[in-house]
Amino acid sequence: NEYMTRFKIKVLLALIFCGFSLLAQTKKIPVCHVPVPTKRGFILAKNVSKPSNTKEINVQGMVRIPAGIFGMGSHTKEGRTDEYPVHMVKLPGFWMDQTEVTNAQFQEFVQATGYVTTAERTIDWEEMKKQVPVGTPKPPDSLLAASSLVFMPTTGPVNLNDYSQWWQFKRGADWRHPSGPLSDIKGKENHPVVQVSWDDAQAYAKWAGKRLPTEAEWEWAARGGLKNMEYPWGAESVDKGKIKANTWQGKFPYQDEAKDGYKFTTAPVKSFQANGFGLSDMGGNVWEWCFDNYRPDYYKILKPKLAISPKGPKDSFDPDEPGIPKKVMRGGSFLCNDSYCASYRVAARMKSSPDSGLEHTGFRCVKDL
Repeated sequence: NEYMTRFKIKVLLALIFCGFSLLAQTKKIPVCHVPVPTKRGFILAKNVSKPSNTKEINVQGMVRIPAGIFGMGSHTKEGRTDEYPVHMVKLPGFWMDQTEVTNAQFQEFVQATGYVTTAERTIDWEEMKKQVPVGTPKPPDSLLAASSLVFMPTTGPVNLNDYSQWWQFKRGADWRHPSGPLSDIKGKENHPVVQVSWDDAQAYAKWAGKRLPTEAEWEWAARGGLKNMEYPWGAESVDKGKIKANTWQGKFPYQDEAKDGYKFTTAPVKSFQANGFGLSDMGGNVWEWCFDNYRPDYYKILKPKLAISPKGPKDSFDPDEPGIPKKVMRGGSFLCNDSYCASYRVAARMKSSPDSGLEHTGFRCVKDL
């Protein structure tokens, strides 16, 4: 589609002529790395891998989330600007997956439908060159090949505004090979699936007879019945007391002390105590896709009155990358820590383009009562 085409052109031209660019940001609080746009976007006249059938619907493995009214957004000074202002939201009850969708569950979907994920598809240069200036040289085949973004720890301190220091495109990286072609998911059937785009998550949800949660549903569920707390487990810092989630302990992005038992990688779902609603990994482990378009000013639009079941803005806008549509991501990941990311906070927001997949990004689903 037009947006996806524009996205791919921008990424490829940037890689051809400029290399990786820096997102120089000056912030007074720790900020999480922005998931970089990927080159894996694809152009297809038709989706040859659309799910052809729907799984029998049930709520096994789901938790019933009660209806409620809550103050959405950051209730502390630790939030980023797009987490304010706090605004009141009213939601009906719904079902939510107790865990992030696992490799085993996603494999069942792929086997049933023949679905091919975004990261497994190549870019058609013959189609793309119709959209770029005449004379634009063809990018190297390595940039057009099926690939995705993989985390690579550095050997020492680096500029934390330069995410290219620890993110690398790897040919052959996909959900079956999350760290690159030499990796696999054997023995990780119960880990959350990663390297899946928003489009992939949508396809899975449709097949499962479910849907992606709205951002409001996700935050309400993450709070687990606690009022105005900063984390899914309450107010205590992630680094104090018992281990609460799969996060980064140490100095990012080169020293992970792995006190939680998982170094540079995901943890099996249900490895840590669930929140008050019985949901696991609502902080850390992997980022989770939400249904909503992203806008940094959306909360200001909702502030004046009670928002009833908000589903996000009609369109997206990211001032960091104007023109590239973005979807909301929530929950933080195994790469987050207090000194750099801290996005395991229940109010923390992130965004990425819907055809992006990364080694620390997955999803879970919801279903209406």
